[in-house]
Amino acid sequence: MARLNKSGAALLALGVIATGAAGCKVGETQNVSAAAAAQGAANYTPPKLTWTACTGLPGPAQGIQTEPNPALECAKLTVPLNYAKPQGQTIDLAVIRLKTTGAPENRIGSLVFNPGGPGGSGVDTLSESTTEYRRLRTRYDLVSFDPRGVQRSAPIQCATDKEMDASSAVDGSPDTPEEEKAYLTEQKKDVKECTARSGKILPYVGTVNAARDMEVLRKALGDRKLYYFGTSYGTWLGANYAHQFPGSTGRLVLDAAVNTKLDTKQLALQQAASFQKALGNYAAWEAQQPREQGATKEAIIDHISKFLKETDYKPVQTQDKNRALTQDLAQGGVMAALYSRDLWPTLTAGLVSAFQGDGTLLMKLNDLYSGRDKNGHYDNSDAAGTAVRCDDTTKRYTVDDVKASMGEFTQASPLFGQSMAWSLISCTGWPAKGDEAGREVSAPKAAPIVVVGNLGDPATPYDWAPALTKELGSGVLLTLKGEGHGAYETENLCVRTKVNGYLLYGRLPAQGTVCE
Repeated sequence: MARLNKSGAALLALGVIATGAAGCKVGETQNVSAAAAAQGAANYTPPKLTWTACTGLPGPAQGIQTEPNPALECAKLTVPLNYAKPQGQTIDLAVIRLKTTGAPENRIGSLVFNPGGPGGSGVDTLSESTTEYRRLRTRYDLVSFDPRGVQRSAPIQCATDKEMDASSAVDGSPDTPEEEKAYLTEQKKDVKECTARSGKILPYVGTVNAARDMEVLRKALGDRKLYYFGTSYGTWLGANYAHQFPGSTGRLVLDAAVNTKLDTKQLALQQAASFQKALGNYAAWEAQQPREQGATKEAIIDHISKFLKETDYKPVQTQDKNRALTQDLAQGGVMAALYSRDLWPTLTAGLVSAFQGDGTLLMKLNDLYSGRDKNGHYDNSDAAGTAVRCDDTTKRYTVDDVKASMGEFTQASPLFGQSMAWSLISCTGWPAKGDEAGREVSAPKAAPIVVVGNLGDPATPYDWAPALTKELGSGVLLTLKGEGHGAYETENLCVRTKVNGYLLYGRLPAQGTVCE
C-alpha cells in the first residue's frame, strides 16, 4: 500500500475541501506542551461514526466507480483542528471500512492501514485493494483513512492542475543561472500558493497531530487497542503513535521503515543512494535478459544516464502533443518503476520506446508517480506531502546549503542526486515553523512492534529498519532479501506468514528473522 509521491521521492516516497477552517494565523505555534495536546486527544470523545455506502472512489484505469462496492463503507471522523483547543474548530477526516469475512467470535477488532507518502490517500488505496489482504480480513475489519490535509480530509490545496503541469516543466536540477532562477521562482510561487489557499490549516497537518487522530479513530471504532499496518511514511506515523500512546498500542506492523532521527538532508542523501542501488539491481537483471546480447550492468546504466542527460536539452515527444518528456519527467518515470520488481519489464519497454523517440510510456509511469490521472487532474499528494514534511522539521535550507551539498548528492547518486539536493529547499519560506516532535518514536512500554525492511528497497533504505527497531525500544526486526518498496506487497511467502502470524495470532517472529 505504498503511495508514490513525486516530491516524496526525494523526501520519502517516502503522493479535500476545508481550507476555510479557522483557528490560527499562519505560523502560529501552540502555547501548550506536547504532552498537554496529547492529553487533549486522549480525553477527546468523538461523535459516533455513521457508516454509509461509498461514492466517488477510484475505479479501473484511473476512472471513478459508477456503482458503489457493497463491501465498502465510508464515514466521517470529526477531530479537533488544534488539539491544544479540543473544544474549538473541528475538521472531518474521511474513513473507509471493509468488514471482516470471519465469524463474529473470531473477530479481533479493526486493523488500520496507512499507505505512506506522506500525502497518500488511505481511502483510495484500500478501495483499490479489496482482495489484497484477504487473510487479515478473516479476523479484522480493514480500515483506512485520509490523514488530515489529504484528499478528502481538510485537504491542502496549492497549485491548480494547469499550474502543476507548468511547474513540472521547470527544470528540477538546474545547470545554468537562468534555470536556477526559474527553479527558485517556482519554489517561491508554490509556497505562496499554499499559503494563500491553505494557510489556516498548514500548521496542523504534521505527524504528531495525525497520530492523535489515530487515537481518536481507535476510540470511534470501539477498539481497546490500536491494531495497525503502516507502510513507508506510515511506519513513521505508527511509530510516533506508539510514542505518544504506548498504552493504547496493540499489534503494530511497520513495513518499509523510516529512520525518523535523520534530518531532512540525510534522509534525502541516503534515499538518493538507495535509488541508485535499485537502478543497479534493475540493470543487473536487464543485462541477463537474452535481448541484451551480452550488455553489462554498467553499460545499461551508462545508456540510461546518457539518455536522461539528453532529455535535459532535447525532450522526447509523446502521444500527448501538449506534453513532452523532459529530464525531470523521464527521471520520475524511472524512479516510479523502481518501486516494484513487477514494473521492471515496463521500465524496459518505456526506455526502449523513449530511445526510439516516443516517451509516452515513461510519461505514464511518471504520472503514476506524481498523482496525475489520464484527464490531467492531480491528486493533492504532492501538496499534502510537502506540508507534512515541513511541519515535521524546523530545518530550512538555503541555496548555499544545496550547492555545498551537491558533491555528496552526486556521489551518492550520479543520476538522481542533483534533483534530490535541490529538493532540500522545498520548505524554505514555508509559513508554518514546524517542530521536531513528530520525529520522536521511543516507545519501550508499547506492545512489541514488528519492523520490516527490504534489502533492495529504493525509497526507504534497508538500514532505516534496524535503526527504527532500536529507537522504538519495543521493535522486532524482520528482513527480506528482495527488491522493491516494502516487503509484504512482494507476496513473499515467508514475510506474509510472519506478518500474518503476528497480526492474527500474536506470534512474534524471532528478533532478526531473515526471509529470502
